[in-house]
Amino acid sequence: MIKQAIKLGAVALLSALAFSAWAQPSLYVAGTHYEELPAPVRTNDAEKIEVLDVFWYGCGHCFRFQPLIEDWAQNAPADVDYVRYPAIWNELMKIHAQAYYTAESLDVVGAVHEPIFEAINLQGNRLQNERQLAALFTEHGVDAEAFSSAFNSFPVRTKVNQAESRMQDYQIRSTPNVIVNGKYLVTTNEAVRTQQDMLAIVDFLVAQERAAL
Repeated sequence: MIKQAIKLGAVALLSALAFSAWAQPSLYVAGTHYEELPAPVRTNDAEKIEVLDVFWYGCGHCFRFQPLIEDWAQNAPADVDYVRYPAIWNELMKIHAQAYYTAESLDVVGAVHEPIFEAINLQGNRLQNERQLAALFTEHGVDAEAFSSAFNSFPVRTKVNQAESRMQDYQIRSTPNVIVNGKYLVTTNEAVRTQQDMLAIVDFLVAQERAAL
């Protein structure tokens, strides 16, 4: 009888805690702190929770966000898939996206990602053509011929075209943005004042997706 009473008491306590957690208002609210995409966008790995870092090399806000999101990504849980995504809505951004996917194909993102940001945002070099980008890549140890081959390759151009076509699906109108699991768009606004706030909301949505899975 005692054991049964303890068991029933434990069940009642767990039920009360579950109801209490359910009854509490969400810390962050759709439409205020983040946007729900009209239709989910397919992620790279359905077994993980995708966190898509939407950036443009020419964006000063993105330049300031990079150390924060990079630190976040390094400490992200094992079930999170961090993916960079270069935004595109004009020809210069398309060139910069091509530079990113070139770096990715050559496995030199770690070597050139930050220098590209710095060249544009600190040194005033817009990196607006292949020649200027080639100079930067070779300065950081990439063979000039390998750069040119990758930059003009079919796989890189395909990735750029795919990124451009997904812009509407992601409802991207500014940078930086973060897309969580192909479902939620996070950016700064009146309710999300800082980039640190953005990452807090990303954590909230990751936890929400994890619970749903």
